[in-house]
Amino acid sequence: MTEDIRRQAGELEAAVLVVLWAADRPLTPPEVQAALTEPLARTTVATTLARLHAKGTLDRVRAGRAYAYSPAVEDRAALAAQRMHTELDKGDDRQGVLARFVSRLSSADEVVLRELLEQAAEPGNLP
Repeated sequence: MTEDIRRQAGELEAAVLVVLWAADRPLTPPEVQAALTEPLARTTVATTLARLHAKGTLDRVRAGRAYAYSPAVEDRAALAAQRMHTELDKGDDRQGVLARFVSRLSSADEVVLRELLEQAAEPGNLP
């Protein structure tokens, strides 16, 4: 699979998410297809929705004989956080992954991360 195809698939997933984030209700594949700016085959849209559901990015409910989809993440920041957790969960060396991630943060990002960790440690902020 070429890099162009991967990038295109990522762009398609992003476009589908934008459509679903803008919707006020779950959408069926034909509704998503109609809302996309680029004309795509019904099967392409349905496959993309199914893949996003399998990744945990979308929720789905029965809509007749098909499914209607809605976002399981509320925005791009939540999507990025979900992806980061997925990557952390893949390996055995969480500490190593986190250490390498933190070592590449900018000074400004490091300050933000420290503030967020301090906030999370405050009483009453526990899940």
